[in-house]
Amino acid sequence: MTLSSSTTERFNGTADYIVSSELELAVNAAITLEKPLLLKGEPGTGKTRLAEALAEALDTDLIRWHIKSTTKAQQGLYEYDAVSRLRDSQLGSNKVHDIANYIRPGKLWQAFHAEKRPILLIDEIDKADIEFPNDLLHELDQMEFHVYETGEHIKAKQRPIVLITSNNEKALPDAFLRRCFFHYIRFPNEETLRAIVQVYFPDIQQRLLAEALEVFFATRELPGLKKKPSTSELLDWLRLLLAEEVSVESMQSSKSGLMPMFGALLKNEQDVELVEKLAFMARRQGR
Repeated sequence: MTLSSSTTERFNGTADYIVSSELELAVNAAITLEKPLLLKGEPGTGKTRLAEALAEALDTDLIRWHIKSTTKAQQGLYEYDAVSRLRDSQLGSNKVHDIANYIRPGKLWQAFHAEKRPILLIDEIDKADIEFPNDLLHELDQMEFHVYETGEHIKAKQRPIVLITSNNEKALPDAFLRRCFFHYIRFPNEETLRAIVQVYFPDIQQRLLAEALEVFFATRELPGLKKKPSTSELLDWLRLLLAEEVSVESMQSSKSGLMPMFGALLKNEQDVELVEKLAFMARRQGR
């Protein structure tokens, strides 16, 4: 089945979302091909934020479906609320005579019936059971499904722009991958991070930013670090540095120990101990 839909939308980022040329190309290719865009990358690299920026740029609605370990594909289509129907029957409600009163549309149903072509975000698909992606193959490919309880056939008014994110916790089935346009969001380089920071903190002192970025990248490159700090954690850290009016001199002195406000960057005790140990060894060697 081919749905006619406009493919004239083009995305090149927004005022507060800096997009790389590779990611811009991937988004526009997926829109042109009318295929789901499968996004992988480190947590905190802006996969979910991309969906928000895309909806803003195209002036359309964002429909979010956040996946959990217990999520079933059927929930994205609809759910039949049998418990409410039983309760209403016990109370003598006339609603029980129409089963449609107990059909709860899911996120795909909402996207299929949207008046304007929406963005459908299926967030963290790898959190679900391994069969979850395969259970959605037909609906994402054909853009239609059947409601067995009512006999209703739900068909998309226009093909939504589908973004699917994954943190690589589970491998996705080949049949599912074949139906997607894939893009891996690489971690931003220093130049891109500077541009991102300038969006959020346009008045930041450049010397402070230079010192913070040096500490940030040095931390990410530490061997044995369990969790590398992400872009979102860098922004949180900078917000704290500015709020506490941390000086450049304090940042420079932190190179021989833990950085100021280290809890924004280091998220477990093993990494805190690692940074402390390496800093101690560096001080000893510097004697």
